Amino acid sequence: MAVPFFAGADVERAVSPHDAYEAVKEAFVAHARGEWTMQPKLYVTNYPAGDFRAMPALGGGHALLKWVTSFPGNPPKGLPTVTGLVLLSNAETGQLEALFDAGAVTALRTAAAAVIAAETLARAGAETISVIGCGVNGAETTRMFRAVGSDVSVWDVDEARAAAVAHYLGAEVAPSLADALASDIVVTVTPGRDVLFPEGSLREGQHVSLMGADGPGKAEVATSELGRADLFCDDWEQASHGGELAAGVEAGVVTQDRVTEIGRVLAGEAEGRRSAEDITLFDSTGLAIQDLAIAKAALAKAGQLDLPQLSL
Repeated sequence: MAVPFFAGADVERAVSPHDAYEAVKEAFVAHARGEWTMQPKLYVTNYPAGDFRAMPALGGGHALLKWVTSFPGNPPKGLPTVTGLVLLSNAETGQLEALFDAGAVTALRTAAAAVIAAETLARAGAETISVIGCGVNGAETTRMFRAVGSDVSVWDVDEARAAAVAHYLGAEVAPSLADALASDIVVTVTPGRDVLFPEGSLREGQHVSLMGADGPGKAEVATSELGRADLFCDDWEQASHGGELAAGVEAGVVTQDRVTEIGRVLAGEAEGRRSAEDITLFDSTGLAIQDLAIAKAALAKAGQLDLPQLSL
């Protein structure tokens, strides 16, 4: 049996930022309605080096398994933080239909989730947008904001990397981290080792998409700040155990009744932002149903690409 393999560049050619945005948005809604299902991701940890994650999902006539890593110390070694494979199978026959580079799929779905949450939860009239962290996922998030017509500034601990991303994508470099954190809309895409928003730092009316703290012990915002904001997440089960909200749950600051899943807002089943003065926080842990959405969108374009066929 031969199946097509989508390398990173193939995934990017097959799925535009607009395609990714719409696919992930539809996946959030399908998951909220129970049409697409998944189990919480399984972590195989080797801290402090990093971790491995197994992520299954079922929906839209397909089943998916993603085996992916997160090793934040890799870039100085010349290695990517995220590596792995996505396997897509036919849900009716069980036959494997395609394999994908997990890094490219992850970048697209992470960016889509960040921008969808920002556009859904930010206050009307929000003017300034910043992306903090210019690694692969941060750069893809910047590209998606630009694709939907938004001006954006970027910041990274590596000034040269921030400058390169800004130049390539038509963004600006924020004068400082403080300036970036003061934007109306902030997306944080960092390794999650350092708190970016300390106690009392969130501004009235601000929206923040927290994309980096996707595992135990990671945090981009102080636990006390979770008590000041209206809280949203991609999936409560994952977020309450391994996301930004987990520390708040452990401290008793966050309970399930205080958190709304973004899919329910997009499906019209729950309220989003209630007033211009509210602070909204979106905790993203990354869902297998998002990966499924990107994989399905890519597979639909397989006939237009000259893809290598792997014999299994």
